[in-house]
Amino acid sequence: MEVQDRRVRRTQHLLAKALIALTLEKGYESVTIRDITERADIGYATFFRHYRDKDDLLQDVLDVVYDEFINLLSPEALDADPTAVGVLLFRQIQERSEVVRVLLGSHTLLPRLTEVAAQNIVKDHTPRPASTVPLEIAAYHIVTSTISLVQWWLDHNMPYPPEQMGMIYHELIVHPTSEVAFSSTSSTVII
Repeated sequence: MEVQDRRVRRTQHLLAKALIALTLEKGYESVTIRDITERADIGYATFFRHYRDKDDLLQDVLDVVYDEFINLLSPEALDADPTAVGVLLFRQIQERSEVVRVLLGSHTLLPRLTEVAAQNIVKDHTPRPASTVPLEIAAYHIVTSTISLVQWWLDHNMPYPPEQMGMIYHELIVHPTSEVAFSSTSSTVII
């Protein structure tokens, strides 16, 4: 059973790696399942034992990366340092820049990522009493602003180190929005 699980994970990893490389080379819309299986050196029929289509494969990649971000940025790991979230976030983005570029370029998955991340923020925070900014708008603002900042950083070949970007993220996006919209007893913002 263990051997089979390892083979399944290996196949899925090869398919994901092939999808990412091909998407960076020629754009997601131009990539075919045949391209993916040839690059991964996996049988065409084998692809369909794991995924319905390339969108399903891309969704699997998104889920894995998003779970890694959430686990990395868990409040217990942050020692209550609000800038630590941003630093960890940008270090992870730097390490996974190819995958993040593909995900940010996906017109299919980016809206879902935005929705899920904003829902997580709303779920984990309490609105500031008497705030004129509804919690769901503040959450959406943080997520979309963060995505824009990450996109700029990647588009400009990461000219600033993750530590500086983490501080920029906190000072420009999280801190002002938190001051206006979130109760001071809310936990650290994690997208």
